[in-house]
Amino acid sequence: MAVPKKKTSKSKRDMRRSHDALSAPGVSVCPQCKEPKQPHRVCGTCGTYKGREIVPTEEI
Repeated sequence: MAVPKKKTSKSKRDMRRSHDALSAPGVSVCPQCKEPKQPHRVCGTCGTYKGREIVPTEEI
């Protein structure tokens, strides 16, 4: 079995984990309803993408 010869220092351990942080997803504003949405995706509120209605929504 492979066993480490020396203890990994806190510095080396933390340097290895430096790229593991999560980043927040990008957010843009829908031009139709001004609600926040992810870029390059259909708006979940009004159902439009690039000015066209993709998902029909019910009007109350």
